[in-house]
Amino acid sequence: MIDVINVTHHYGVRPVIKDISLQVSPGEVLALMGPNGMGKTTLLAIIAGALSPIEGTVRVDGKIRRSTPEDELAIRKLVVYLPADAWLPSTRTGREWLLAVGRLYGVDERRLMDHVPRLLALFDLETQADQPIPAYSTGQRKKLALSGALITDAPILLLDEPFSGGLDPSGIMALKRVLQFHRERRDRTVIMATPVPELVEELADRIAIIHDGRIIAHDTVPALRRAAGVAGSLDEIYEKLVNPQAAAKIQKYFGEMP
Repeated sequence: MIDVINVTHHYGVRPVIKDISLQVSPGEVLALMGPNGMGKTTLLAIIAGALSPIEGTVRVDGKIRRSTPEDELAIRKLVVYLPADAWLPSTRTGREWLLAVGRLYGVDERRLMDHVPRLLALFDLETQADQPIPAYSTGQRKKLALSGALITDAPILLLDEPFSGGLDPSGIMALKRVLQFHRERRDRTVIMATPVPELVEELADRIAIIHDGRIIAHDTVPALRRAAGVAGSLDEIYEKLVNPQAAAKIQKYFGEMP
């Protein structure tokens, strides 16, 4: 479904991602993990077509991103990209926004009229549904942005920090259940960047760990556990692979406290 081939990107003279290759199968849930500023958001934006890589290509459903207007349009019909801080209009209500996004993606009108109220109920937005979006709280705007991604019925979801942005426990639970539902049905291909190991272990088929602009590990949790030589949880595996000095730094901090 998605092939990232030798992709490199930089801002100015600073390389952000370096010669990354990655393949994601149809119906797979892939989690991107890594320290802040190591290229997860840039990689997602390149896969989404929001950025053009300096080198390399991205192929989605056999078509190369940004190769021709026709291929790019065909890809955009398959993909929805939700940045961590998604734009929302200031002059529309939540319901109007969801209907507009669904129509943009060509969702059948009967499907829209059924799905919109169910999404509003799922994320506890029924009371705010017909209020202007600026009246929403930060967490409510995050829920509306997530609903906007789900209303498209797009087979490929690219989600940057979907569980952050003020999402409350009920919102986290709702999103988790939705992703688990699609994972079981294998009807959505999902790439998400999230730093929460517990959620990654529950939701992801495979994990790609990015460090210093490169993928240093890409496998299932059991395989990563074997590679790291760690029998514990994903956060322990992550620290062993990415920051093996973390435990010593924590101990040093507390050891030097007066």
